[in-house]
Amino acid sequence: MVVGSGPNGLAAGVVLARAGVRVRVREASERIGGGTRTESLTLPGFLHDVCSAVHPLGAASPCFRALPLAAHGLTWIQPPAPLAHPFDDGTAALLERSIEATTATLDRADARAYTSLLGPFVEQWEGLFADALGPLVRVPAHPRAMLRLARYGLRSATSLMGRFEGDRARALLAGMAGHSLLPLEAAPTAGIALMLAIAGHAVGWPLARGGSRAIADALAALLELHGGLIETGAPVTSLDDLALADAILLDLTPRQVLAVAGTRLPARYRRQLARYRYGPGVCKVDWALSEPIPWRAPACARAATVHLGGSADEIAAAARAPWAGRLDVPPFVILAQPSLFDPTRAPPGRHTAWAYCHVPHGCPADRADAIEAQVERFAPGFVETILARHTLTAPALERHDPNLVGGDIAGGSDDLRQLFLRPVPRRDPYATPLPNLFLCSASTPPGGGVHGMCGYHAARSALARLT
Repeated sequence: MVVGSGPNGLAAGVVLARAGVRVRVREASERIGGGTRTESLTLPGFLHDVCSAVHPLGAASPCFRALPLAAHGLTWIQPPAPLAHPFDDGTAALLERSIEATTATLDRADARAYTSLLGPFVEQWEGLFADALGPLVRVPAHPRAMLRLARYGLRSATSLMGRFEGDRARALLAGMAGHSLLPLEAAPTAGIALMLAIAGHAVGWPLARGGSRAIADALAALLELHGGLIETGAPVTSLDDLALADAILLDLTPRQVLAVAGTRLPARYRRQLARYRYGPGVCKVDWALSEPIPWRAPACARAATVHLGGSADEIAAAARAPWAGRLDVPPFVILAQPSLFDPTRAPPGRHTAWAYCHVPHGCPADRADAIEAQVERFAPGFVETILARHTLTAPALERHDPNLVGGDIAGGSDDLRQLFLRPVPRRDPYATPLPNLFLCSASTPPGGGVHGMCGYHAARSALARLT
């Protein structure tokens, strides 16, 4: 039995079903997908990704790459460039698929430093991702690559940015580190920036054709092909509802696990789960647009993802603000413009865009105006293209998906301790003190992102006990 049909729950179900286990997935919502849903949020004919939109870790995921998801409707769309980072002077730094092409958009003095840092990682990316997207307490299969990642990644992004002379490279790395929701002075923000940069060079930052729901739909189709069943509108409020299951996998964060499992769990384990730390929330905006975003830097139209924050120092200030409970700092905005590359997202000649910024945990503030001001800063005239907008505050995101506690889209803080000991200190982080109960949400290693690896590893842990 799997509880929750997010990408991790579905991936767990697929792994179990392909191993010959009879699988049933129960989903509280009327729709599957969790953070991979696509809906018409603004106007008829405009499709918007409710949570996740761009999927570098999905394309790099050993789990997804091993499954025939393309045969079940998943098509990755690769923009010409994975990422653009505009500046106030009308230029932009770009994360290109080629390292050489990327360095051409940076300060000339930083070309060698960028190449020497990223080149060796990109050459070994498959082994690196196979080890890094799993429990970090195990012995890695590719120790040299992992040791190098530890050397550069288990530090702060501000420390890593010290390798570069110009602000273009520093800002590009700061933007990628900003996905962590941590202050850039904290470890391991350098590692998060590196993993996203490596993925960009190795596999791109693709979109799913038709919207992120195509990922969930493909996993669900594969699960059903192998005999699995999915029930929607079927909430689970207690483990007592699942008494006949030989193994139960919960695609839930610790707060929901405590609510469902109750006193069935030992007191010490309950206390450990209760101490699990969640990070800042986000406020997200979707737009229906009359035309493409009018970027001052034309190169921004080559990327599906655009980071809006200006300099590295500005991004660092924006990353600190939610932890201090502040909203008075201009936000760092992560924006996606899928309809430039996927015409299924909007009526002919029209477009969609998606953006979010970080806010204090659980903050109910609507930051749409501040987000639009940042877009307007780098794309004058943007607000005139808006036909309609839809905003999800941090509490609204949690109502949409209870795993997004306080609007935290990463399943919990990715600070250094929880990077290794997530959600509690255990040799097998997916197993619990109950012999038939396992955890498979983003609150287990390797954490947030649409990659299915939490479900993959949890399923393997359950299979080891079932056989």
